[in-house]
Amino acid sequence: MLIVKDCIISEDIAEQRFCCDLAQCHGQCCVEGDCGAPLEESEVAILQRVLPIVEPYMTEKGRAAVAREGVSVPDNADEPSTPLVDGRECAFVAWGSDGTAYCTIEQAYRDGKTDFRKPVSCHLYPLRVDCYGEFTAVNYHRWVVCRCAAGKGEPLYLMLKEPLIRKFGQAWYDELLEAIQDYTLRKKQ
Repeated sequence: MLIVKDCIISEDIAEQRFCCDLAQCHGQCCVEGDCGAPLEESEVAILQRVLPIVEPYMTEKGRAAVAREGVSVPDNADEPSTPLVDGRECAFVAWGSDGTAYCTIEQAYRDGKTDFRKPVSCHLYPLRVDCYGEFTAVNYHRWVVCRCAAGKGEPLYLMLKEPLIRKFGQAWYDELLEAIQDYTLRKKQ
């Protein structure tokens, strides 16, 4: 385990490589699962603010789910998450012409319509962040729908540099780099 400030981080962040392969998975991480995307409390208000901008990108069923349930619903642990359409895909998912799921929030961001990219939990995926009172756990979530991405690309800490800084800050990330360097040196001994 690596420790940075109050975070306990799986060594996978240094060792595992990951690169999304949308041509293979078609964005199934936005479709499969038993809950929507985890949301931070502050993101609920942000989603309410950007909803009028994002709605034109959404599917009719996605708009209906949000109209019925709001931008946030409690997940299995009673934490805020995005609502689902028919118990399946995130309400903020739409489909490309090739059948690939994409995030309508991120599409609005890419089009320059909003300054909110997407929920940080989505931005960090396949890392999952769980708070346990005095400490936070950062773990690599291995999931069958992402099998095609595992082992490819850069190590997780490099591939996810931007969202890690977004979530924890530059000073935290710099400390993570030092912890990974120390871990790598210890492992070689």
